[in-house]
Amino acid sequence: MTTNTTTSNAAPDPSALGSLRQDSRTIGLVGLAHGSSHFFHLLLPPLFPWLIADFGFSYSELSVLVSAFFIVSGVGQALAGFVVDRFGARPIMFAALSSFAVAGVIAGTANSYAQLMLAAIFAGLGNAPFHPVDFTILNKRLSPQRLGHGFSVHGLSGNLGWAAAPVFMAGITSATGSWRMACLCGAALAAIILTIMVINRDALDDRVSLASAAPKAAGAAAGPQEHPMAFLKLPSVWLCFSFFFWTTCAMSAIQSFSSPALQQLYGLPASITAYVVTGYMLFGAAGMVLGGFLVGRVERLEKVISACLLFSGILLALVGTGWLPGYVALGVAALAGIGTGLAGPSRDMLVKRAAPPGATGRVYGTVYSGLDLGFCLAAPVFGYMLDHHMNAGVFFGAAVGMVLSVVSAGFVGAGVAARKQKAAVVPA
Repeated sequence: MTTNTTTSNAAPDPSALGSLRQDSRTIGLVGLAHGSSHFFHLLLPPLFPWLIADFGFSYSELSVLVSAFFIVSGVGQALAGFVVDRFGARPIMFAALSSFAVAGVIAGTANSYAQLMLAAIFAGLGNAPFHPVDFTILNKRLSPQRLGHGFSVHGLSGNLGWAAAPVFMAGITSATGSWRMACLCGAALAAIILTIMVINRDALDDRVSLASAAPKAAGAAAGPQEHPMAFLKLPSVWLCFSFFFWTTCAMSAIQSFSSPALQQLYGLPASITAYVVTGYMLFGAAGMVLGGFLVGRVERLEKVISACLLFSGILLALVGTGWLPGYVALGVAALAGIGTGLAGPSRDMLVKRAAPPGATGRVYGTVYSGLDLGFCLAAPVFGYMLDHHMNAGVFFGAAVGMVLSVVSAGFVGAGVAARKQKAAVVPA
């Protein structure tokens, strides 16, 4: 253990950064870790039908488990940004993956609502630091020309994690007849991913950027030092926060409640509607790939975000009308994912442009906690709708969330453009 610690603490070689091979390796590892965090968003929701059968819970009760996950994750994410800026991203990533493994074991052995709640809390703890961790590593290790593609793969992997979870959890449960076995297999998956990260830890070392910036930091030390919380005064930070809040409210509707809503609204069998989340995420993944190319070619990113999210919102509202044939509605709901996917890399780059220098972890932690708050507050609302047969409200609510997020993105983009224009005028 001592030998490993010494090796990992050795100063990283800055020349190792920037090559296509090194960048690709870092992107792949961060993507795999990020995919696991999205997978554990859905550790329990795909099992709701089996949990209802075994324990007699309602959707409203089970939605509280989702809310607990995101309360812990949201609070933890805002705090994790400071921890990442102080201690580095890599050890926090290892701790997070360990927490996922613990959550899977607790869920797999749970015999009460309280134990399921404990599993949700541990999963939330694991999820909390991932956005500050991931974006800190990507921003510090990748060469600028590949940063957009890094954001694209990051978002793509998240969608793939969401897409895989329902198939993995429900598939193992159906094959073995045990939802407990599915949870334990989820724990094993987290342990395997943690092992891969530890073996390849050199490609995740975010301290190299800090080391190269040391002379600049020393030179700046003589000047006035900004308070660590000063970034919270920036309107752009809170606009980004609101953007993530509204987009996540829409995502919550699709992830946890679109399947039963489609089943009741269109009379489709549950065995078919269960795949709407997987379809939505796969379309979103395809959009992420294309969106990575848009980032480097578009100056006003908020325009890309707005067009894509409005497209998705229109499709979801159309599904909510009940006018479509059943299987067409299923396909349209899944297709809406491509709009959110296309907007993803532009969204992440817009946050980077809005963030002040030297506060990467703090800004990403604060902004992305809006994601957790959205899931937390939206889940009980949509769960209530399902319990009271307000099935169309799931899709209309998602569409409204998309529209409100477009408004937030527009203000953020306008602020970034104004700041850039001001910076260009000052030297003259």
